[in-house]
Amino acid sequence: MLHNSIAPAAACYDAVVIGTGLGGLTVANRLARAGHKVLLLEHHHQVGGLATWFKRRGHIFDVSLHGFPFGMVKTCRKYWNRAIMDAIVQLKAIVFDNPQFKLTTSFDRQDFTTLLTNHFQVSSRAVTAFFNRVTAMNFYDDRTITTREMFEEFFPGRTDVHRLLMEPITYANGSTLDDPAITYGIVFANFMNKGVFTFQGGTDRLIGLMVEELIRNGVTICTNAKADRIVIDQGRVRGVMVADRLVEANCVISNSGILNTVNHLAGREHFPADFLITADQVTLSNSSCQVYMGVRQGETLPDIGDLLFVSRSPAFDTNEMLDMHTSSRTFSLYYPKTRPGANQYTVVASMNARHDDWASLPEARYQTEKTALIDRAVDHLEAYLPGIRQKCDWLEAATPKTFQRYTLHLKGTSFGTKLEGLDVSRSLSRAVRGLFHVGSVGIIMSGWLGAINYGVIVANDADAWLRE
Repeated sequence: MLHNSIAPAAACYDAVVIGTGLGGLTVANRLARAGHKVLLLEHHHQVGGLATWFKRRGHIFDVSLHGFPFGMVKTCRKYWNRAIMDAIVQLKAIVFDNPQFKLTTSFDRQDFTTLLTNHFQVSSRAVTAFFNRVTAMNFYDDRTITTREMFEEFFPGRTDVHRLLMEPITYANGSTLDDPAITYGIVFANFMNKGVFTFQGGTDRLIGLMVEELIRNGVTICTNAKADRIVIDQGRVRGVMVADRLVEANCVISNSGILNTVNHLAGREHFPADFLITADQVTLSNSSCQVYMGVRQGETLPDIGDLLFVSRSPAFDTNEMLDMHTSSRTFSLYYPKTRPGANQYTVVASMNARHDDWASLPEARYQTEKTALIDRAVDHLEAYLPGIRQKCDWLEAATPKTFQRYTLHLKGTSFGTKLEGLDVSRSLSRAVRGLFHVGSVGIIMSGWLGAINYGVIVANDADAWLRE
């Protein structure tokens, strides 16, 4: 059942899931399939978390449907349903354009190997050794080796190669050259499998299919239902407070941020001192800005590629990418083929950003900077689509403050936490019995594939707890 507020006469549930990001949706679905009584709570009026969309003047804008690895095909078939799997299609034209190189790629291992050996003149031995290294990476590898050190091992001094390999992953999960190499390798290897894919029909169709599946499996879904507090008694979960009502539950899975879960939803007083020391060392990843461009009905756009990684920065520089006035951005182009039958063209420009840069601005300056953000993105796109400004009848921007408002993520983080967040998330249920966490932690678990896969892992943990 789907309710637009907390369900009346809420009885005791086996599990309450707080938050409807892809991880939360997957946990709820898996637990319901296993026979548990599940309540899914969402503070917003629609489910999906960052996997969301919005409508303006006939346009539908996808907030985060910009590309995911081939692994989503198997994951959706196994943990959701075939209809969802069948709508996954490949993005075949990924464009790079910066002062160091310009090229188009299908972003798979074969094409990258050809580019590295022919275009960048790297030895095939080094390329093969690099791919073998990243393909074999796992959670238990040495975390002291940084991505920068790994790149220097295989491609010493080749900042152009470093940029080719790193720039898309930085946009995808906020990682830097100084993060542990495994946070890069695992994500990069997933994409290198067979390229970059998207969901035909848009995020609204995907979430609609997921909601249908959840309801078929007996999940109760409540939107406009903000969880105020997780109730804990004598080291064990008792339920969730929603609008001054206690919803009793044998376990609670939080799809909120790990720091928000520990410090606010649960409360620090319920955790051991050594756990809090570790949790306090968790660092949030960065946030994002986006510019949404809706093309007027009747206007068309030439096919210039599906994803454009474009920059005017002389070299790859994560500080430059985070700057409010960055010249580095991705353009995600949505042609009518993305939403068959809609005859609609939209463009989403995405930039990495720091929350504090935007949150500290006075309101008048904030609005001025938002307008400038739109102008820079549109002007940059003019180099690839001349006249695009005149073709648009809707322009809008989102900043880290926007993401914080709609997702409740601390500092509007788009990619959860750095690597240390994963250990804290995994150990939550040992600190408080019956309390679990799912979400973007450790960079590795960010993105569409990571979120769903982590949802499966946490669902298995919660199922085992409930069966005790």
